[in-house]
Amino acid sequence: MKFAPHLSLYSGKVGEFAILPGDPERCILIADHLENPQLVSSNREFVTYTGKYRELTVSVVSTGMGCPSAAIALEELVMLGTKAFVRLGTTGALQKNLKIGELVIAHSAVRTDGTSLEYIAPEFPAIADLDLTIFLEEAAKGKGVNPWVGTIWSHDAFYKGSVFADPEFLNREKWMIEANVLSVENESTALFVISSIRKVKTGTILTVVANHHTREVISNEENLRPIFDLMTEICLDAFYRLRISGKV
Repeated sequence: MKFAPHLSLYSGKVGEFAILPGDPERCILIADHLENPQLVSSNREFVTYTGKYRELTVSVVSTGMGCPSAAIALEELVMLGTKAFVRLGTTGALQKNLKIGELVIAHSAVRTDGTSLEYIAPEFPAIADLDLTIFLEEAAKGKGVNPWVGTIWSHDAFYKGSVFADPEFLNREKWMIEANVLSVENESTALFVISSIRKVKTGTILTVVANHHTREVISNEENLRPIFDLMTEICLDAFYRLRISGKV
C-alpha cells in the first residue's frame, strides 16, 4: 500500500479522476456535486474529498497557491493512481474583451514559473492534454457556455502579475498581451509539464475574476459560487466523456 506524505493519504482513498482547486475551502463546494462525498484527508494546504459521479470515482484535492504546492499534489496523486486531472480556479484577464465571470480553458501556458524549470528545460512546452481540453470545451458548450480557449500565463510572483501589482505591471505583460495570451494564474505550467512527464492527462478551466486593463475585480467569494458550480459540472462531464471515449 502506497502512502503520500503531504496529502496524508493511502492508495485506495483517491479516484482515477481529480478536480484541483487551489483554495481548500472550495473543496466542499465542489465535492457537493459528487454522490456521497467523503472527507478523506486534511493536511497542510491539501484537503481531499472522494465521491462518485456516475460510475466514476472522483477526488477533489486543493493544491494551495503556486506551482511548488500544485506539483506536490500532482506527484502524490499520480503515485496513488490518479490518471486525469482538471485544475479549476480563477484567473486575471490580459485581454480587454475578456469579461468578469467568463470561462477560460487553457490549451497551453507560458512558462515563467520556477518549478517546471526544475523538471525540464524551458524549451519544453507546457501543453494541456488535447483529449481533456476538447472534452472540457464540448462539456461547456453542452451547458450553453462558449468558453475562451487558448494560451494562458503561469508565474510565481502574484503581486508582480496581478491588478494588485506595481504600477508598471501592464508594461511587463505587454508582449504577452500582444501575443494574445488570454489570462494569468499561478499553477498550470507545473501541472501541464509534470503531467506530460508522468504520462497522465491534465486540463485547466478558469473563471475571470479580474481584468488587468479595467482593474475590475470580483472580491466576494459568494459571487463565485454559481460559476464554480458550473465549472464543476463541466469538469465532471468532461471526465465522463473521457471515460466513455476509452482515452483513460
